Amino acid sequence: MHIGLLGGSFNPAHGGHRHIINLAQRHLRLQQVWLLVSPGNPLKAGSGMAPLAQRLASARDIADGRHVLASAIEASFGTRYTIETLRRLQRLFPRAHFVWLMGADILEELPRWRRWQEFVQRIPFAVLPRPSYNHRALSSHAARRFAYARRNARSAPVLAELKAPAWVFLCVPQHTASASAIRASEGESHSQAA
Repeated sequence: MHIGLLGGSFNPAHGGHRHIINLAQRHLRLQQVWLLVSPGNPLKAGSGMAPLAQRLASARDIADGRHVLASAIEASFGTRYTIETLRRLQRLFPRAHFVWLMGADILEELPRWRRWQEFVQRIPFAVLPRPSYNHRALSSHAARRFAYARRNARSAPVLAELKAPAWVFLCVPQHTASASAIRASEGESHSQAA
């Protein structure tokens, strides 16, 4: 089975996430996408972070329970870093073909992740464009360091079966939604109502 893994805070989940899921399912020929709702992102401040249960409910709102599953599996595992979660998933599901899904903003910040080079060596990944991040991401340290592993976007349908390191940048339509913008507009709505 080809499974896309989309990790994040989902604070909240939104149309941009759904957009990424739809494009990944179509271009990467994924049978499922798992939304891995992080109990706490080590690279993000805890202030302004909704409780895990609320963020998980938000992710479940964009999931369908069959092809798109929302999970707080990292909280169950007790893992804090993506690499720990990935190792555990690969041990538990040895026959699954996993692909990591990320926006261009994540490719740019990848070297800040714990054991990021091991991560790239363990799982193929697809990068989806995000407004104002694409050029920086494609010239970032991670993109340069693993330039030899970048595949043509035509390889996307078989990416899940390629041995890591392997990655593609999908030239697909972009979505402008962001969780921080949603939180900011909700904050404005609350202050105007008061």
